[in-house]
Amino acid sequence: MSVPVEKWAEQVRAGDVRAISRAITAIENHQAEAEELLRRLFAETGRAYLTGVTGTPGTGKSTLVDRLAAYYRKRQKAVGVIAVDPTSPYTGGAILGDRIRMQSHASDQGMFIRSMATRGFMGGLARATAEVALLLDAAGKHEVLIETVGVGQDETDIVRLADCVLVVLVPGMGDDIQNMKAGLMEIADIFVLNKADREGAGRLEQQLKAMLSLVMPRDGWHPPVVRTVASESQGIESLAETIGEFRKHFEASGQRERKHVEHWKRRLLELIESRLVERVLGGADGEARLAEMAKEVAERRKDPFTAVNEMLAKSGVVV
Repeated sequence: MSVPVEKWAEQVRAGDVRAISRAITAIENHQAEAEELLRRLFAETGRAYLTGVTGTPGTGKSTLVDRLAAYYRKRQKAVGVIAVDPTSPYTGGAILGDRIRMQSHASDQGMFIRSMATRGFMGGLARATAEVALLLDAAGKHEVLIETVGVGQDETDIVRLADCVLVVLVPGMGDDIQNMKAGLMEIADIFVLNKADREGAGRLEQQLKAMLSLVMPRDGWHPPVVRTVASESQGIESLAETIGEFRKHFEASGQRERKHVEHWKRRLLELIESRLVERVLGGADGEARLAEMAKEVAERRKDPFTAVNEMLAKSGVVV
């Protein structure tokens, strides 16, 4: 193992901001040393608690994450924030709306904030989000808050990654019942009724509780509804306490451990698929061979099954 990577790992463990930032960039850009770094750090992960914050755009997710992070920092907990933003059409990077809102934490050494661009990846998260969460875990962060981009029905990847999922709703977003049906009912561990000082908050809460009464609890857990006014820091303590209650409940039931096993089963399959694609299409002529095969299949000179078998056989994979 190279000395620079070994030293780099030590810096990440120590919480060095520059080392963590450089590591995240390496992960996002699929640099070779990123895998070596994560391999070295992996044994020291698994201690951070991952809370996902999702909901449609305009619900105040960023402000809620900001205030929740501040609450944890007051209790001397190291916090990492991953804010998944839409991709800029000009630079390909993240549109840094979340970083601007969280500038009050810029000088706090116990807090690390990173915006990540989706780069066209569906599901509300960036492709490298899981690895970045792993890195922040290794860097000693006790709480990792992951704010999704807010894409409604596609917001499912956060369920697989986070230990606890908050679904944020606000009154006055049109047809409240339809908003609640938009793929979010099934994924919430806790519902957050933000901007609860607005007109219609009581009605939305009643509708939500009525719908929740029809849903079977998971291992005895009924998703509660917590009211907040994040811009005024109202309800944040109650929300943090509810997250703590959820954590205790699911750790005691063994659900968290089972969820982690399922997460790594999916992740291992993704890595296997990635390695196979790299092996089959690797090399300078990989894309050219793929294009040639695709042309033959499109012209019906070869069926797709034979084409795949030939490409696998050529790369040394036994069919």
